[in-house]
Amino acid sequence: MSRSPPNAIQLRSVGSQSTMASLPQLSAVQNPSSHSWTSLCGSPPWGLSCLLALQHILVLASLLCASHLLLLQSLPAGGLSSSPAQLLASSLFSCGVSTALQTWMGSRLPLIQAPSLEFLIPGLVLTSQKLPLTTRTPGNSSLVLRLCGGPGCHGLELWNTSLREVSGAVVVSGLLQVTLGLFGGPGHLFPHCGPLVLAPSLIVAGLSAHREVALFCSAHWGLASLLILLMVVCSQHLGSRLLPPHPWRPASTSPTHTHIPVFRLLSVLIPVACVWVISALLGLSIVPRELSAEAPWFWLPHPAEWDWPLLTPRALAAGISMALAASTSSLGCYALCGQLLHLPSPPPHACSRGLSLEGLGSVLAGLLGSPMGTASSFPNVGTVSLLQAGSRRVAHLVGLLCVALGLSPRLVQLLTTIPLPVLGGVLGVTQAVVLSTGFSSFHLADIDSGRNVFIVGFSIFMALLLPRWFREAPVLLSTGWSPLDVLLRSLLTEPIFLAGLLGFFLENTIPGTQLERGLGQGLPSSFTAQEVRMPQKSKEKATQEYELPFSIQNLCPCIPQPLHCLCPLPEDSGNEEGGPSEPGETADLLPGFGEQCPGSSREELRSQ
Repeated sequence: MSRSPPNAIQLRSVGSQSTMASLPQLSAVQNPSSHSWTSLCGSPPWGLSCLLALQHILVLASLLCASHLLLLQSLPAGGLSSSPAQLLASSLFSCGVSTALQTWMGSRLPLIQAPSLEFLIPGLVLTSQKLPLTTRTPGNSSLVLRLCGGPGCHGLELWNTSLREVSGAVVVSGLLQVTLGLFGGPGHLFPHCGPLVLAPSLIVAGLSAHREVALFCSAHWGLASLLILLMVVCSQHLGSRLLPPHPWRPASTSPTHTHIPVFRLLSVLIPVACVWVISALLGLSIVPRELSAEAPWFWLPHPAEWDWPLLTPRALAAGISMALAASTSSLGCYALCGQLLHLPSPPPHACSRGLSLEGLGSVLAGLLGSPMGTASSFPNVGTVSLLQAGSRRVAHLVGLLCVALGLSPRLVQLLTTIPLPVLGGVLGVTQAVVLSTGFSSFHLADIDSGRNVFIVGFSIFMALLLPRWFREAPVLLSTGWSPLDVLLRSLLTEPIFLAGLLGFFLENTIPGTQLERGLGQGLPSSFTAQEVRMPQKSKEKATQEYELPFSIQNLCPCIPQPLHCLCPLPEDSGNEEGGPSEPGETADLLPGFGEQCPGSSREELRSQ
């Protein structure tokens, strides 16, 4: 490749900063083809932030349509009283609110909240079983539930009752997550989750959606293959091609003139737009029947729009399964996002706040009638790695756009016109990135150790085997009591939960040295090896990214003692001089958008 343009965007490695500091600075500029972490100097411009947010919306739409389509396919024709677009709008609205809360006062990471597939499996278990039918017992006025076994058991009323039961399970899962977060449950468990717990969970998370991806891609393998090819070419082969921000203008001789990797930063938007247009020209853009219906232009989501969620023992059992699986998935997202942004491992208070606010998002989704809760999205974290760009500004814009779209079911219906092969291709590439980051986490531990080899192999294989086994032989989980059946079938068919549970159990019960487990020097962190090599000043600055905004930090002394786990410890808060950081100091300082360019100031760049 020819010499890179002057003042090109500097490439930054995910590895040690001290190691990179010893390398000649010119090598980073002369080797633009290296696949290290690229970053824009300073905060991302508003125009670029909107484009990045739009790409996250497309990935979120893939999850949204996939989860609702798979759930609604089990309904008979005309078995849904509300418009599917309104269900999508209510879910999108709750995702936007949850995303805004998460980035503002939750974990403070740029995590997008989406209808996680961990809510889909218990929902399918509830809707696949025989539906309960309300009958009046003779001799008294009490109502009991019995299983319906007649030919009229799949009527409109019963199917809506089943969906209300799924919404009730979502509310239960949200309340459990709020409780776990408020009492510091994630903060107590997360320090014991080393690389041998994180890596199997990420690998299984990447592999767990392969059936859904193959199902959507099989609608037209040509379009799916074209989309995947374009995403790979844009993000990898052309990812280091730097272009001026205004190529139609004459070349500038200003020393602050920058070039940006357009193809990498738009490696989702460009392929999706191209394949979407091609499918429209070929007449292949067909809206699935389950998602096609009339929808109003404006609609204000509010609780009890159709009816209140139905709380039953079965919904309680499914809600417990949803809460445990979604919590496991979200904690993995926190660790993965922190690793990609070159931050220390999330502290206990950030994990507790994040899980609590995710629970609030699920409670809101269930009250709005959505059959899907909200959780941190692995595909969107994979998108951050694919684009090599992450910022709170982008996450805030995603939340704002989701809330705005949630007010208009007709606009949300436009997302259903995205061809299914495009949805499958986007999910396939982003899930593959999550899978690869799981493999990259092995270097933090001694993978040549027989103990570690057993833990990794056993956790991954059993997490993929058990769900398949119990799906093929559901009679093994028939206890005769429906709520217990729902709980067992939901938990034992959740691959991410099984991988996290098995990895956590084996990692903390099989003897091993701290260095062997990747927890060198006694520091309880998944990324201890990375953190030890960070300079002290950079470590303190990075740790501040997890702290609450300055205005909310002042309320920490007023919080009751049992809830102090949501606030940073006194010795961990503040800057080097011991004072708290101002909101503006860390609002956009996530690695990738907070470093200044050599030879230019942020003010000069913002004036471009």
